[in-house]
Amino acid sequence: MKLGLQLGYWGSDAPADGHVGLAREAEALGFDSVWMAESWGNDVFTPLAWIGAQTTKIKLGTALAQLSARAPTACAMAALTLDRLSGGRMILGLGVSGPQVVEGWYGQPFEKPLARTRAYVDIVRQVLRREGPVTHAGPHYPLPYRGAGAIGVGKPLRANTHPLRPDLPIYLGAEGPKNVMQTTHIADGWLPLYFNPFRPELYADQLKDAKPGFEIAPMVMVNMADDLQEALLPAKRALAFYVGGMGAQEHNFHKNLMARMGYEAAASRIQALFMAGQRDEAVMAVPDRFADEITLSGPQARIKDRFQAWRASPATTLLLMGAGGPGMLRAMAEIAL
Repeated sequence: MKLGLQLGYWGSDAPADGHVGLAREAEALGFDSVWMAESWGNDVFTPLAWIGAQTTKIKLGTALAQLSARAPTACAMAALTLDRLSGGRMILGLGVSGPQVVEGWYGQPFEKPLARTRAYVDIVRQVLRREGPVTHAGPHYPLPYRGAGAIGVGKPLRANTHPLRPDLPIYLGAEGPKNVMQTTHIADGWLPLYFNPFRPELYADQLKDAKPGFEIAPMVMVNMADDLQEALLPAKRALAFYVGGMGAQEHNFHKNLMARMGYEAAASRIQALFMAGQRDEAVMAVPDRFADEITLSGPQARIKDRFQAWRASPATTLLLMGAGGPGMLRAMAEIAL
């Protein structure tokens, strides 16, 4: 079992050098990777470049780089650049985000996310392999472009910088069953948002075609506290926000995922309370059992005991996030490594 440090995305303020310090501590403790995210604020590549310049061996992962944030060729350029600068430490994690962000922030249509993902990954791999000029005939990212407004002189190009690793690993953030199944066919790894190690049957059909060496790297909140209810509260707040408000009422993938994991009634109640402005009540509506199953919460001894279920699960790397700073990292390194 490998450990990764998930730093997430920034809030209202940039974290100054706090993230660098955590990344260096994780590296010293033997963590395999450090990960950044983006939403509609900080981008995902720049902080990793900053961290990569001040570390030496820890891998640098995007979890997630949003597809609509940049053209697939631009994403491949950023990935191959960071991979070169870091000496081959880059992991490219990609995700479609949701319709509110795609259409509201990036001004692009959200239709056919699975097809868009396939096309995107295909183009990124073409750039990285550099076997010839990059072309794509599909409707989402046509290369060369021949559509409305085109002058008509565009020609296929091959990257003039030689990628350090043509097989740079690509992971996908996927929640729906069809998306997870597609991920096992076109990617090198899967980045689950919520993962339940106590119910492996939830993923059996979705992962049946996974190739040997396929990576599964779930994001896992760690909250150490002597009182279990206190430890679960940060996870319940995060779940209430994602299930209740991170997505439109009819298009909330996180709510749908919670429902598929056996908590449909609770997910609907959380969303209804959150959208009615009753956010504290939405937090309290998150079942303790669900928050507990997908996190590592409670006293350190309890976390050590429950960690065995994660070790026995299909997960290969746990991307740890949560309060506690270096102390939490050291405790988890002692438990896991």
